[in-house]
Amino acid sequence: MSIQQMVMQLAGGMGISIQIFVVTLIVSLPLGLVVAFGRMSRNKVLQTIVKVYISVMRGTPLMLQLMVVYFGPYYLFGIRVGTSYRLWATFIGFSINYAAYFAEIYRSGIQSMPAGQYEAAYILGYSRIQTFFKIILPQVIKRILPSVTNEVITLVKDTSLAFTLSVAEMFSIAKALAASQTNMIPFVAAGLFYYIFNLVVAVVMEWIEKKLDYYR
Repeated sequence: MSIQQMVMQLAGGMGISIQIFVVTLIVSLPLGLVVAFGRMSRNKVLQTIVKVYISVMRGTPLMLQLMVVYFGPYYLFGIRVGTSYRLWATFIGFSINYAAYFAEIYRSGIQSMPAGQYEAAYILGYSRIQTFFKIILPQVIKRILPSVTNEVITLVKDTSLAFTLSVAEMFSIAKALAASQTNMIPFVAAGLFYYIFNLVVAVVMEWIEKKLDYYR
């Protein structure tokens, strides 16, 4: 197999990796905010449920969670799933895992805001919803962006765990190519792909961070 053919196959797998990355962010970022609200809820039952969820998501391997999401419907409910469910299970597993991490990041940002801002907004006639989305959330996003950036970069590398469900993302293809050619070149090429992907993500996140750093 020529280098060009290998790169084309890896690029196809990279497309799946990017798809996992994008879907995970689109779902987990807003879901994480909802989970953070549950974590800070005054309802003790809801708060306890959310705390257990976050603890399980952060305390168990993502690889194991992917297997539970994929095999769970059959072993728990007797529902047979097809191979097309592999990618959906990957989306679900990644999203609920990263939502837990983002929830804690959101919570730390929200709870770091001075109480005086809420009081000032109330005096100015803002409702609680208006106060949060117009005053608090923009500041929270600015504060938590470095932590979010770290998680996003980790997500790029974690997409390789989709091989657990035999999803044909880039790492799975690199393994297959390395096995068929009995050399390390596909792994080296895959490493370059991941590095470039991460570099692009880091540059974009740094650009967003500078855009939000409007007080300097």
